[in-house]
Formats: sequence, structure tokens, C-alpha cells
Amino acid sequence: MPRTVRQRDKDDASRISKDLVAASATPLLLAILSKGPSYGYAILQEVRELSGGKLEWSEGMLYPVLHRLEEHGFIESYEELGDTGRKRRYYRLRPEGRQALKAERRQWEVVHNALLKAWRTA
Repeated sequence: MPRTVRQRDKDDASRISKDLVAASATPLLLAILSKGPSYGYAILQEVRELSGGKLEWSEGMLYPVLHRLEEHGFIESYEELGDTGRKRRYYRLRPEGRQALKAERRQWEVVHNALLKAWRTA
């Protein structure tokens, strides 16, 4: 059955732009890791759950951000045996990452509040 214009508009409206996904990647990863160490696949699942399925990150999107955060000293990685007995690379937040998360949160709260005010008057 062909999709109607209304269906296409609805699908487009529920899609998150690449720019917004990229901008939110750092604070989202820092927030996820603030709850405890995690590994790639589990992080991808957490992002999906937190967004109600609206954010579908790929490994190709996740790992460059993790590597950048590690280069900045916000997170660190280590290998450990997983539940299956296979080596798994875990990532955990460093104290610098906790400070970065606080700064990111303040910035996003400013943006969020400005958008709410703008939308109320629109």
C-alpha cells in the first residue's frame, strides 16, 4: 500500500536530525556512563530504550564519540570477560567526565528552557 502524504509527514516528524543526534551524543553517553561502566552493545540498547526507540545509533556513530571522550580524558576503557566468557571492552566515567557531564547538563538546560519559551510564543 503506498504511503500517503500524512504518513510521510508523520514519519519525517518522528525522525531526529543528524545534527541533533550528533549534538546530543556527548551528554547522552556521559549520562549513561555516570550510572556505571558499560560496553558498546549495551550502550546502543540503552540509547534506544531512553529514546523510546526514536534514536537508533550505529556502531559507526558510537565508537568515534567514545574514542573522542577517551582522548579528552572524560572516560577510560578496559577489557574484561563478559557474561559469555569473551573479552569485552568496557567504558567508565572518570572524574573529569563527571565535571563535563555537569557542564553539558547546564548548557542543555539553557537550550531547553529557551526553546520552551520560544515555542510558547510561536
